[in-house]
Amino acid sequence: MDTLIHLLIAHLVGDFVLQPNHWVAHKAQHLHRSIYLYYHLAVHACCTAIALQFQTDQLIPLLLVVGSHGLIDWLKLRLNGHVHDLSLFLSDQLAHLLILVGVAHWISPLVDLNSPPQLPENTMLMLLSFILLTFVSAVLIQKVMSLWLFADEQKNEALPGAGRYIGMLERLFVFGFVIMQQWQAVGWLIAAKSILRYSDLSRAKDRKLTEYVLIGTLMSIGAALLIALMYLLNSC
Repeated sequence: MDTLIHLLIAHLVGDFVLQPNHWVAHKAQHLHRSIYLYYHLAVHACCTAIALQFQTDQLIPLLLVVGSHGLIDWLKLRLNGHVHDLSLFLSDQLAHLLILVGVAHWISPLVDLNSPPQLPENTMLMLLSFILLTFVSAVLIQKVMSLWLFADEQKNEALPGAGRYIGMLERLFVFGFVIMQQWQAVGWLIAAKSILRYSDLSRAKDRKLTEYVLIGTLMSIGAALLIALMYLLNSC
């Protein structure tokens, strides 16, 4: 499990934290000819090497992780536009996860991740939770909400990227309240957001907008609750 957590954090950092949106757009347009595809693989190689603490006897697993990642990403780019974005995203991440599970199972008896410097397991779980709550959840919710192709409400009045960062903060607050066993605070947070949103929704008098906002809010809070409960379960 320790090996898998290290590899999973490396994957999420490379795929979500250190991959700007213009890299993704350029890859989608130029496919394997995009220089950013190879930048992306180089970032993954560095992250995976750090996860394995630069152990020279783990070169084959490193090449396997990076090579399979490149192959999966190439296939995803080829299927882009032919398969729905959400299905493609979920299939892509599932394929990466299966590779990481297999590699972790293979090398866990061989790799020594207890040599210093080594972060405590709870710290690694907290780091993993933070990445899931912020970057990963934001992308996943965006993919799901794209099913409705709903135009951003009050697009000219909204701050650029405000909704994304509000969602991140919301999930971080919910996560913190849950691990501190402050369930009442979660209720107050939901109530406060509902009050702030009520005036906009009532003024718009748009049922589609109300349903759109409600789905996004419930997904965001549900993701935070799930990640928090998984953290508590694994940290016990």
